[in-house]
Amino acid sequence: MKVAVTSTGNNLDSMLDERFGRCRYFIFIDPKTKEFEAVENEYANSTHGTGVQVAQFIVDKGVSALITGNVGPNAMSVLKESGIEVYSVSSISVKEAFDNYIQGKFHI
Repeated sequence: MKVAVTSTGNNLDSMLDERFGRCRYFIFIDPKTKEFEAVENEYANSTHGTGVQVAQFIVDKGVSALITGNVGPNAMSVLKESGIEVYSVSSISVKEAFDNYIQGKFHI
């Protein structure tokens, strides 16, 4: 189980990036160990179908929950069909977003 958070930077102190498909980074966090991996979004500059491509990338990474800002309808469909819980938040750091998720403060 992994949690993905869209991020403006490559660490937990970075701010959450409210753009799903065009975010700068994804931070993948293991809720049990708190270990994380930052991955630059290779689709950020794509010109067509970005949201769906990124959604499939998230699915392929084995994510169970996604914390981000806005997700388009096509990307949301891919995520929901894969059983990924999607939480929409804004103006918060990656660490705060993850902590709030762990504490059960988000609602789908």
